[in-house]
Amino acid sequence: MNKSKLQLQLCAGIFTLSILSNGAYGSDKIFDITHKITSQLPTFGSQKGLGQFIWLLSSIKNGSTVNVSEFKLGTHTGTHVDAPSHFFQKYYEQGFDVSTLSLQTLNGPVLVVDVPRNKNITAEVLKSLKIPRGVHRVLFKTLNTDRRLMHKTEFASDFTGFKKDGAQWLVDNTDIKLVGLDYLSVSAYVDAAPTHHIFLRKREIVLVEGLNLDDIKPGKYTVHCLPLRMVGADGCPTRCILIA
Repeated sequence: MNKSKLQLQLCAGIFTLSILSNGAYGSDKIFDITHKITSQLPTFGSQKGLGQFIWLLSSIKNGSTVNVSEFKLGTHTGTHVDAPSHFFQKYYEQGFDVSTLSLQTLNGPVLVVDVPRNKNITAEVLKSLKIPRGVHRVLFKTLNTDRRLMHKTEFASDFTGFKKDGAQWLVDNTDIKLVGLDYLSVSAYVDAAPTHHIFLRKREIVLVEGLNLDDIKPGKYTVHCLPLRMVGADGCPTRCILIA
């Protein structure tokens, strides 16, 4: 073996050891902030939860070679994203569905903030949070998490969410392009349509709803949310994680 080849192999070995010692498979902590989809999961307006959503079409137990299932879910089930077509007919007709949502927006640095308890998210509340300019993604942890609303089968219309003045203040005074919340809607129940209209009108803000922030402390993370590329869908369940 010549000297140059030996040096190359030694360098490769050192490089490999360096990668392994620094955690080749990642040493960061991953938090799954997606709620499990179960028959008990609350759905918007329902008293009995999601109910059966998955069925076996073929079963090994019944003599088939494989287990094959099919499922049926609403586009806004559990942890999910909203597309602009959710609240705007013109965007529905123009094809602005979940497949058009920006991956740049859905993935990247994110700030998790604690919202003052017993308050909807108004302009006043947002001012008090002092979210700096340059922050593009924020997940709002609210009383919904304390009340464990996503773990209760019956829908709770008194959940905490954005009031329309809060949504307008965010649009006018921050650089936030991803808004996440810990119940089935980012908007307070009484302000559902006006708040969504404000957020989705310019197609610049992505809404992630139904997040599981149970064990998440306020602070800086990296978020990854990846909805399915479902053409025509006004929303879609999504898997979301935080990396610390």
